[in-house]
Amino acid sequence: MHIARHFTTAGRDPYETVPFRTATSEIRNPDGSVVFQAEGFQVPAEWSQVASDILAQKYFRKAGVPARLAPVAEQGLPPWLWRRTADEAALAALAESARHGSERSARQVFDRMAGTWTYWGWKGGYFDTEDDASAFYDEIRLMLARQIGAPNSPQWFNTGLHWAYGIDGPAQGHHFVDHQTGELRASDSAYEHPQPHACFIQSVADDLVNEGGIMDLWVREARLFKYGSGSGSNFSKIRGEGEALSGGGRSSGLMSFLRIGDRRWSRNRKSPRSSPAQSSRPGT
Repeated sequence: MHIARHFTTAGRDPYETVPFRTATSEIRNPDGSVVFQAEGFQVPAEWSQVASDILAQKYFRKAGVPARLAPVAEQGLPPWLWRRTADEAALAALAESARHGSERSARQVFDRMAGTWTYWGWKGGYFDTEDDASAFYDEIRLMLARQIGAPNSPQWFNTGLHWAYGIDGPAQGHHFVDHQTGELRASDSAYEHPQPHACFIQSVADDLVNEGGIMDLWVREARLFKYGSGSGSNFSKIRGEGEALSGGGRSSGLMSFLRIGDRRWSRNRKSPRSSPAQSSRPGT
């Protein structure tokens, strides 16, 4: 497809027209003690304090961002679209404490999301020419910076960590549709094909312990919550209280199982050992 430029100019940095400022964000307890604090990070100058707080407290990757990066060449991709990974040789020359850190600028977040979307679009054959891919990348970055458009939370959390920084981890049970075959596949890693969707409606089988059943639901919800998404469930298949069981006896009903989940997630969210910024961060 052809991408026409509306906000940017070919060959020019899209951020040229966006002033940035240095911001501070913090969360304090009622007694005044500091729960979370971030200083000296960069956001577009026109962003409100609320928008800056959300970026700093929720969406910045807090750890594991390499201080030095190296491109990973891929045949058929223009070099500006190659993904990045840690430059181990360059990192070895730094003090150990300086080798990895957090995102510190909104530009990093805009670049990793827009870059990943462009990367996927190129590999999926969406763009007519390289100029169209470049226009898409620039236009999306500018739109994010000026708040013309914005994705859902899991995109901010997860998208681009692998493409921009080489961050990854063990597979977490996620699936994706292979664009080459059109088939659903289990992901081999945590972030190469991340969880970018906001809300899920899950089916629940009338089964206690097997896959797709009641207890498996808590595992699936944990997977979704860990990476910043929300979950709803369709319990229409579950027998009501007093209905007959195949092995004899009567069902205790849906509410008995919902109490288990309610207590599990309420206890997790009220844990005094993690701040709101930490507990909501996928991957912690």
